[in-house]
Amino acid sequence: MRTTYRLLNEDETDDRDAKLAAASNEFVAFSVNFNTVLWISGTVAEAAVIALLLYRRAWFSQPVFLIYISWTLIGSVGAFTVLRGFSHSLYLSFYFAYTIVDSVLLFGVLVELGWSILRPLRSSLPRRFLVFIAILILAIGAAIWPFASVPGAGNQPLEVAILMHMQQTISILRIVVFVALAGCSHLLSIGWRDRELQIATGLGFTSMVGLTVAILHTHQTTREQYSDLNRFVVASYLCSLLYWIFCFSRQEEKRREFSPQMQSMLLAVAGAARSTRIGMTDAGPGKPRGGR
Repeated sequence: MRTTYRLLNEDETDDRDAKLAAASNEFVAFSVNFNTVLWISGTVAEAAVIALLLYRRAWFSQPVFLIYISWTLIGSVGAFTVLRGFSHSLYLSFYFAYTIVDSVLLFGVLVELGWSILRPLRSSLPRRFLVFIAILILAIGAAIWPFASVPGAGNQPLEVAILMHMQQTISILRIVVFVALAGCSHLLSIGWRDRELQIATGLGFTSMVGLTVAILHTHQTTREQYSDLNRFVVASYLCSLLYWIFCFSRQEEKRREFSPQMQSMLLAVAGAARSTRIGMTDAGPGKPRGGR
């Protein structure tokens, strides 16, 4: 580009290179400072969410979500410390282990949301119905898996590619759960002031932004563009934390009862699941058959 229009003399070249170097250093300094601001803001917001959850005694109603936010806070502080004070390879190992635990906890949060929604009817449901919810969410995740491929994952080591695929599947699963809860809110007798929908909204919003960024990453050509888009994901998570702070600072509405039709349907599903389990147990090996 320098020689496209005219040749520069030596003094002009030195001056141009010095300006480019200064601009590059300013951009790096801005990136570092902005990333630091995002990290500090996210850490403070996570701590505030945990404090509000403890204040609201969420260990009774949303214990897995409380553990998840606490783990996220520990992970962000640990990742910042490892990245600043240790080797890059150690950071990758830390991130790999952290992401596995994070995905497991997120799955637990989704199961907890499904079980928490059934609060008005839980006394009439068998405890094994929680297992049914977990199996249902696993089945939905298995259906999503083939369509959750990540561009560029094929160029990564197998374990990294599987981890990226798992993260993408969990993100889409979070969106599916949010859309299902929001779309069926009338049938489930929940509103925007119910904790279940508030938690699902925050998780779903961050996943939507992350999925959009993952698609846009396939069209990026520079490292700066890639980093800029990643900051949108971090900023979206910060927005979700601020939304949770606003929601959890307010008293939760008393949960409404299901309609008689919804109660009958859920009890019928629970009864069918129980009958299926008993039938499978009776049909197991070594069980005597009728008439013999």
